[in-house]
Amino acid sequence: MLRFVTTNQGKVREAREYLGDGTVEQLDFDYTEIQADDLATVAAHGAREAYRHIGEPVLVDDAGLFVDAFDGFPGPYSSYVEDTVGVERVWRLTREEDDRAASFKTVLAYCDGEGFDASPEPVDHERRGQDQSAEERAAATTDDQVAAGDLPVKIFEGYVPGEIVAPRGEGGFGYDPIFEHDGTTFAEMTPEEKNAVSHRGRALAKFGEWYRERTE
Repeated sequence: MLRFVTTNQGKVREAREYLGDGTVEQLDFDYTEIQADDLATVAAHGAREAYRHIGEPVLVDDAGLFVDAFDGFPGPYSSYVEDTVGVERVWRLTREEDDRAASFKTVLAYCDGEGFDASPEPVDHERRGQDQSAEERAAATTDDQVAAGDLPVKIFEGYVPGEIVAPRGEGGFGYDPIFEHDGTTFAEMTPEEKNAVSHRGRALAKFGEWYRERTE
């Protein structure tokens, strides 16, 4: 059984869409959410701490809204900004900008106490403020970024571009009402529509393919 460490039922439902109802169980564990400038570091730390707590395979996610006009802010601090500033105010700040482009990113961190081969995908090549050459992106692996810990962690990233708009829609959670992708906010989409294009869905698709091979 895979334990998804979250208090958000919406995330659990998304995970079950990709991994199967009998594969994922929610784990309500309050791991230490360290402050860091990238999502992978935060998620990897949480995965190691959760695995040490329960001693079973765990999956931790960290997601962020990256607004181009604010140099990627709130990014890894999105949850804190949502709780303290609020989604509506993020829209009010952004509407004054000429450029409202943004992106949602998710990093999934998996830990089961065992080792595994390096991730084939590049490290955060879409991360704000970093200009990597094609050679650097091809050579880097996500495991390089989190190799400092004593427990191996596998990283999977999902990314979806969009635009910040006035709040629309009744579904979803978090920043979904103000994030528009291809003319529709995440809050206006059905769960199935959102899963098909969302940052978390894309990361879960990558993870699901790898996880099935690992557990067969």
